[in-house]
Amino acid sequence: MSESPAARLQKLFEGHRLTPTQRRIAHCMVRGAAEVPFLSSVELAELAGVSQPSVTRFAVALGFDGYPALRRHLREVAPAQQAGAERETSYNEYQQAVQGEIENLRRLSAMLADPAPVEEAGRLLAGSTPLPVLGLRAASSQARGFAYFAAKVHPDVRLLDEGGSMLADRMDAAVAAGASALLCFALPRHPREVAEALEHGRAAGLTVVTVADSAFAPVARHSDLLIPAPVGTGLAFDTACAPMLLGRVLLEAMADALPDAQARLEAFDARAAARGLFVE
Repeated sequence: MSESPAARLQKLFEGHRLTPTQRRIAHCMVRGAAEVPFLSSVELAELAGVSQPSVTRFAVALGFDGYPALRRHLREVAPAQQAGAERETSYNEYQQAVQGEIENLRRLSAMLADPAPVEEAGRLLAGSTPLPVLGLRAASSQARGFAYFAAKVHPDVRLLDEGGSMLADRMDAAVAAGASALLCFALPRHPREVAEALEHGRAAGLTVVTVADSAFAPVARHSDLLIPAPVGTGLAFDTACAPMLLGRVLLEAMADALPDAQARLEAFDARAAARGLFVE
């Protein structure tokens, strides 16, 4: 089965780090794949609801000299097709985003064939009391989710999900209380203060374990152990199924390294039942 124009366009965008505005242009192009190769930059800008210079910058971000070069390429690889030519089995843009995440999970599964890095991370996290968990902006939900569950098995988890001048103070307080390691979730777009915080943490004596979208992420040089988990870029904002799942895997490895993890879980379950916390 031949690829649809939308699928060909989607492949063109894969692997490029696009801004939200540029992704808006990309999504507009996917939706109108058959007509886009014949639109001017002004027409495409109007269709996407962006400025004409944004379309030019978008073309350059894809590696072309400008929009005319991109349009020539589109006419070659995504020619217009008659209505109804799309196959029923082709994916729309939402399905393509899901398929992209499925592929990211496959890549994560392949990486976990060697469990040594995760097991090492689990031992480092289990051995740190307190355990600071850092995640700012896009990564804050990953850090918060990890910290929520980690607190059920770890005696002292400290969530660091707000930046600012207090961040270094809170890291220093964790070190003073005995922390030896820090877990960081670092996802695009990478805030400058995350790199600065990790640099500060290492200088204070913390071993930095990082979950990032790539082994080449900007925080790599500030990390002692970085475990990559790719993010999806098929929608206007990144999807982070693989980093979330990797966080749960790290939780499992940490719990395995904590001798009283099971006892803590059972104690929590008993308290939850006594308080009627959950609707069964």
